[in-house]
Amino acid sequence: MDGFTCNLKTYRVLKGLTQGELAELVGVRRETIMRLEKAQYNPSLKLAVDISRAVGAPIEEIFVFD
Repeated sequence: MDGFTCNLKTYRVLKGLTQGELAELVGVRRETIMRLEKAQYNPSLKLAVDISRAVGAPIEEIFVFD
Protein backbone atom coordinates (compact mmCIF):
# COMPACT_ATOMS: atom_id res chain seq x y z
CA MET A 1 0.00 0.00 0.00
CA ASP A 2 1.62 3.26 -1.10
CA GLY A 3 2.14 5.86 1.60
CA PHE A 4 1.37 3.47 4.48
CA THR A 5 3.86 2.08 6.97
CA CYS A 6 2.87 -0.24 9.80
CA ASN A 7 5.10 -0.60 12.85
CA LEU A 8 2.73 -3.01 14.58
CA LYS A 9 5.12 -5.97 14.69
CA THR A 10 7.67 -3.97 16.68
CA TYR A 11 5.13 -2.96 19.32
CA ARG A 12 3.49 -6.40 19.40
CA VAL A 13 6.83 -8.13 20.02
CA LEU A 14 7.78 -5.57 22.70
CA LYS A 15 4.50 -6.41 24.46
CA GLY A 16 5.29 -10.13 24.22
CA LEU A 17 2.24 -11.02 22.12
CA THR A 18 1.93 -13.45 19.24
CA GLN A 19 -0.14 -12.51 16.21
CA GLY A 20 -2.82 -14.90 17.43
CA GLU A 21 -2.91 -13.45 20.94
CA LEU A 22 -3.20 -9.90 19.63
CA ALA A 23 -5.90 -10.96 17.18
CA GLU A 24 -7.91 -12.50 20.01
CA LEU A 25 -7.51 -9.38 22.16
CA VAL A 26 -8.86 -7.09 19.44
CA GLY A 27 -11.46 -9.45 17.95
CA VAL A 28 -10.02 -10.18 14.51
CA ARG A 29 -8.42 -13.17 12.78
CA ARG A 30 -4.67 -13.76 12.97
CA GLU A 31 -4.52 -13.24 9.20
CA THR A 32 -5.74 -9.66 9.69
CA ILE A 33 -2.83 -8.94 12.03
CA MET A 34 -0.45 -10.57 9.55
CA ARG A 35 -1.76 -8.37 6.71
CA LEU A 36 -1.54 -5.26 8.88
CA GLU A 37 2.08 -6.01 9.76
CA LYS A 38 2.90 -6.36 6.06
CA ALA A 39 1.11 -3.03 5.36
CA GLN A 40 -1.33 -4.86 3.08
CA TYR A 41 -4.43 -3.77 5.00
CA ASN A 42 -5.64 -0.35 6.11
CA PRO A 43 -7.37 -0.72 9.52
CA SER A 44 -10.65 0.84 10.52
CA LEU A 45 -10.45 3.53 13.17
CA LYS A 46 -11.97 1.19 15.77
CA LEU A 47 -9.45 -1.55 15.02
CA ALA A 48 -6.58 0.95 15.12
CA VAL A 49 -7.73 2.21 18.53
CA ASP A 50 -8.15 -1.34 19.87
CA ILE A 51 -4.68 -2.33 18.67
CA SER A 52 -3.16 0.85 20.09
CA ARG A 53 -4.63 0.08 23.50
CA ALA A 54 -3.60 -3.58 23.36
CA VAL A 55 0.05 -2.84 22.60
CA GLY A 56 0.25 0.37 24.64
CA ALA A 57 1.46 2.64 21.85
CA PRO A 58 -0.03 5.72 20.13
CA ILE A 59 -1.93 5.05 16.90
CA GLU A 60 0.23 7.52 14.96
CA GLU A 61 3.39 5.57 15.91
CA ILE A 62 1.91 2.23 14.86
CA PHE A 63 0.20 3.32 11.64
CA VAL A 64 2.07 5.94 9.61
CA PHE A 65 0.48 7.52 6.54
CA ASP A 66 2.70 9.65 4.29
